[in-house]
Amino acid sequence: MPRTPIQLPEKIDYLSILDEHGKVDAGLDPNLDTQQLETIYKYMLFARRLDERMLIMQRQGRLATFAQNTGHEAISLGAAFAVNKSDWFIPYYREMAGMLYRGWQPEDLLLYWNGFEEGASVPKDLNDLPICVPIGSQLLHAVGIGMAINIKNEKSVVLVFFGDGASSEGDCHEAMNFAGVFNAPVIFICVNNQYAISVPVSKQMKAKTIAQRALAYDMPGIRVDGNDILAVYSATKDAVARARQGAGPSLIEAVTYRLVPHTTSDDPKRYRSEAESSIWLKRDPLIRFRQYLLDKKILPKEKEEKLEEEISSRIKVAVEKEEAQAKSAELNDPLKIFDYLYAEMPYTLSKQKEELSEYLQFKKGSFKKGNS
Repeated sequence: MPRTPIQLPEKIDYLSILDEHGKVDAGLDPNLDTQQLETIYKYMLFARRLDERMLIMQRQGRLATFAQNTGHEAISLGAAFAVNKSDWFIPYYREMAGMLYRGWQPEDLLLYWNGFEEGASVPKDLNDLPICVPIGSQLLHAVGIGMAINIKNEKSVVLVFFGDGASSEGDCHEAMNFAGVFNAPVIFICVNNQYAISVPVSKQMKAKTIAQRALAYDMPGIRVDGNDILAVYSATKDAVARARQGAGPSLIEAVTYRLVPHTTSDDPKRYRSEAESSIWLKRDPLIRFRQYLLDKKILPKEKEEKLEEEISSRIKVAVEKEEAQAKSAELNDPLKIFDYLYAEMPYTLSKQKEELSEYLQFKKGSFKKGNS
């Protein structure tokens, strides 16, 4: 028998609508109305200012180590803006802008990054999962939710975010394989900031793009400019429409750059050049979108100043609330460590909790007597 070629789709598009100077491709512009554009800018700015305040707090010893979000705002917010609140939003740990837009409160995010699991409690009426630090595990959860949506014959979709490093994890491949096989309505959004902590993409994989991996799972794949919120929004909107129609999952690779360290304990100067970073600083998604609004004459100076004041005031209140909670007796009760592992606490764990409670009471009595 002769060798015959197998016909496979091999086309992977790259989408950019708003260039680094804020100039738009009119033919691709999604033409959002003024209120929508103002809302997008508000939450991009909110996330940026909160991230900056958190860094100051961390350096002052008022916040634990955290993963900064600066430069990533366009991806999570652009995607979140393309779905409904009833849809599922599954972050990893750089989705602050999207989470704020979805309804997460800044004081809760502060509380979470200060080491209190209470800050990870999902707000009422949101189909969200908490921040996920373990690399890639959220992808499997997302596909499970997508499969459940199909079983229940619902029209919801799932957005799940992960990094370029996570794309090399087995969990990622298993998740995309299952999503393809079971036609799950999941939009995989890879935040390709080009470094898995200190390892560049060129040392992680041989593939020219992450988007092309979609071909192996028979789903559409597209690479977008992750610093262009209009491109992220448009690509996500298309993938969401497809998923709602029952056509299954999609993969979006959003190319961006970490303008900041991996976390507040990282020193990126040890593994990347200042020349490289300076190039990407000019592609800042917030500055780009701001220029777009200025060109459309919908961001007058007085409106921008008022927004900055409102955000500053809201963050100040959030810090006050978080620090009061962090000092509260309720959140500093060591017995709380037992309460977040199981829906129904097993006997062995309840026994340990009981023993710790008795020990704490004993120590409390010893201190009252002046003993050590």
